[in-house]
Amino acid sequence: MNINPHTYAVILAGGGGTRLWPKSRTKTPKQFLKLVGQKTMIQIAADRVAKLVDWKKIIVVTNKIYSEEVKKQLPLVPVENIIAEPEKKDTALAMLVGALFAKSKDPKAIIINAASDHTVTDEPEFVRVMQSAIEVAAEEKDLLTVGILPTYPTSAFGYIKTTTKIKDLGEKLPLFKVDSFTEKPDTETAKKFIATKKYFWNANMYVWSAVTLKESFATHKPSLFEKTKHLDSLTPAEFHEAINEVYKDAEAISIDYAISEKADNLLLIPGDFGWSDVGDWKVVYDLGNKDHNTNVVVGSDEKVSTVTVNSTGNLIHTNGKLVALIGLEDMIVVDTDEILMVCPKEKSQDVKKIVNKLKTEKRKEYL
Repeated sequence: MNINPHTYAVILAGGGGTRLWPKSRTKTPKQFLKLVGQKTMIQIAADRVAKLVDWKKIIVVTNKIYSEEVKKQLPLVPVENIIAEPEKKDTALAMLVGALFAKSKDPKAIIINAASDHTVTDEPEFVRVMQSAIEVAAEEKDLLTVGILPTYPTSAFGYIKTTTKIKDLGEKLPLFKVDSFTEKPDTETAKKFIATKKYFWNANMYVWSAVTLKESFATHKPSLFEKTKHLDSLTPAEFHEAINEVYKDAEAISIDYAISEKADNLLLIPGDFGWSDVGDWKVVYDLGNKDHNTNVVVGSDEKVSTVTVNSTGNLIHTNGKLVALIGLEDMIVVDTDEILMVCPKEKSQDVKKIVNKLKTEKRKEYL
């Protein structure tokens, strides 16, 4: 498979993952945890994009407090390709900075944007879809998003509505014009969306040329463009030196609000490759290996760290201590050195409420 030689991958790894508390915390966010296998989420993400680009063309944008952990977990990524954000400013600035770093190395750079907390079960199909997106983006006139084919109605994701089919890029791979975005609708609205067959989940999976993205910021978000327009002319050392000043007083805004919802040159390619956003403990359960009682055990010494009696459909995350369940169904049990968290699986989205309560009570030692 021939991939355009100007292709780079930018992995965003600065998030917190509050719905995966108490394992995902400020010092150990979810991208550095082993939640769905023997590798961490960021390692899984990097391995996946490494099927499209060489390791030296993988760029990681992370918070400065995680840069050493990224170096440790991704030793094949050049150190100079790890961009340490001095503070969180959401996805717009992170994606722009990543693209401009690639452009500083290659004026014709094409960027695959990847999250550090997503999983894909059909990697050959993922590679096929991304290759098609790269080919379209290489024409340097359109922004591309890979919309996930929805498999059930959910309010957990945003939705992208498409309109005209422009052309077919391959077997079952149409290219659509994007009409609009809807941020996390209620379940009933999501059902109506899916019935039209015009809506896709928004996975923030974008592909574009650095040139086109830079022009888009100049048009739709000139304040960020002005702060960053010089970055692609710098050496790597100069680039890292300039980041602190760039982030100072910069607007914190998502890529959707800054660019995607405003752009008239945004196209969509459907992605049907077993995508999941590992956003809460129920997803970890769904992706996990079930035993004969449909329980999923994640953690150290899985075979000896749990014992269950008349208990089914549970997720148990251990850290070595024996966890025993009697007569429990569809529960989440997460045990750490400092915290034990128990909740019904159907309430997994509400874990974030505990985090917010701890923030309100200023109990930072548990965050």
